[in-house]
Amino acid sequence: MRIWMLLLAVTASAGISTTAWSEDTTNFTVSGETPVISIIIDDMGSLNKRGARAIQLPGAIAYSFLPHSPYTIQLAKLAHSYNKEVLLHLPMESIKNHALGPGGLSLDMSRDEFVQTLQKDLESVPHVKGINNHMGSLLTRHPGHMMWLMQAIHEKGELFFVDSRTTSNTVALKVANENHVPSIPRNIFLDHERNIEAINREFDRMIEHARKTGTALAIGHPYKETLTVLEERLPELEDLQIKLVPVSDMIKLSQKRKNTWQASLSHSPRAAKN
Repeated sequence: MRIWMLLLAVTASAGISTTAWSEDTTNFTVSGETPVISIIIDDMGSLNKRGARAIQLPGAIAYSFLPHSPYTIQLAKLAHSYNKEVLLHLPMESIKNHALGPGGLSLDMSRDEFVQTLQKDLESVPHVKGINNHMGSLLTRHPGHMMWLMQAIHEKGELFFVDSRTTSNTVALKVANENHVPSIPRNIFLDHERNIEAINREFDRMIEHARKTGTALAIGHPYKETLTVLEERLPELEDLQIKLVPVSDMIKLSQKRKNTWQASLSHSPRAAKN
């Protein structure tokens, strides 16, 4: 925190425009810019009617599909036809050893098995633009397996990664950055508690986070309660002066703000003397 305050003081004394850096290094607040949010609906592909209802949500919602699920292909195509971003919801081994389902990645796999499974998972989801982890509280804390994943994503090109942050010990973003994979963390879980009051409370937290840091990425699920809240609350965003953007746009914006911040530091008189 002291370093953060010192950096702000340096930029202020140098007469640099007020670009504030949050402790979450993916978020950079530039004075006068509209706060932006992105929302991902996870666990798509298992339920047809509920999935179709989710895709009808207004705005640039993204949808993350479980591989090899019964309705993944048709719903992913439907989402794409609505100009929505499609993600692979990649099953990864958890600490509690929950069942992975088809296409899951685990610690006991060889590198070849790991990469081949990932490839089949990607092929099972039409129009895929990015990946986020399903579970993964065990796998995302292992640098070696995350290295396999990020190297494979980098080789594919034009795919991004969202860390769902199912554990505070995740190293996924660090390894993604090392391999030049566009990436961003989840900030808010909308429906950890599956009731209307709690989901509304998390929606408000998402707005607050976006106003404080400039961006907020939230994850929810195609629960009836979540869809009801989103159907009611998403139309409020314009009046709240919050912009809903695709995940890929948020990643680019976060990187742009980071570059702006770093450039402002490099041009400060104190930085030049050092």
